[in-house]
Amino acid sequence: MAQSDMPTMRSRRLGNELRRLRIEAGLKVTDAAKALECGQPKVSQIENGKRGIRPLDLTVLFNLYGVEDEAYQASLRRLAREIHKVDWWSSQGHLLHDSLKDYLTLEADSDAVRTYEPSVLPGLLQTEAYMRAIFEAGQRPENVDALVETRMKRKELLAPTGDFRLRTVIDAPVLHRINGSRQVVREQLEYLLKAAQNPSVTLQVLPVSAAVPTWQYVPVHIFTLRGEPPADVAWLEHMTGGTLLEQRRDVQVYVQGWNDLTAAALSPSESRRYIRGLLEESGS
Repeated sequence: MAQSDMPTMRSRRLGNELRRLRIEAGLKVTDAAKALECGQPKVSQIENGKRGIRPLDLTVLFNLYGVEDEAYQASLRRLAREIHKVDWWSSQGHLLHDSLKDYLTLEADSDAVRTYEPSVLPGLLQTEAYMRAIFEAGQRPENVDALVETRMKRKELLAPTGDFRLRTVIDAPVLHRINGSRQVVREQLEYLLKAAQNPSVTLQVLPVSAAVPTWQYVPVHIFTLRGEPPADVAWLEHMTGGTLLEQRRDVQVYVQGWNDLTAAALSPSESRRYIRGLLEESGS
């Protein structure tokens, strides 16, 4: 990957972690530059995610910062290698904005995601007809097929033999707002029931009567990133893209909010019964 193509989500994550280690060690950029026998701009570019780092330089920084945990070192070394990784969605080019590319990178680098959607069904649980209706309402016609193809490709994460886990809470009104014909509605509800049987998926419905503070009703995705130790980050969606939260104190607010949502939601078995009830109504 050319330096001009950076920063990327992975290079920013690596840079943030190296900056954190340096600060916790009580060192300045000048100290890191001296150890690496380079100028301060190089260290700043690494920490800002604007350039990668050589394995040897990473070893020097580990020694300088007193990082002895071999599993943690291995995680950062893997991340350093993967900033050059070419992901399957790279070929989509201009069709995918930077925020979506960042989201896809987080998804690909995670063991699990916890997601709450108050207005739409989670992308990984949408039928092709459902997602096509969404894209046709807000995208140029010539872009719809490629965007649908990208979202369908993401579903491969939920292969029963894979190690990815999806936990989702769906707001009940979303299930009553499935746009399309009766057939489209039935197909989407049937698909949710089928997905709920997948060992990789935990699906809960949040009923209208649930007593949850209104400030928690925001779309949020909590990713558990692979590594030693695993790290949680929170992704907040808004109309113009998304915002990544990495600081533990921020992420914990949303983890607690997620715990409150799952406690207030129907159990997985009750949720399946709720969806089956809607399916029966749609056939009447």
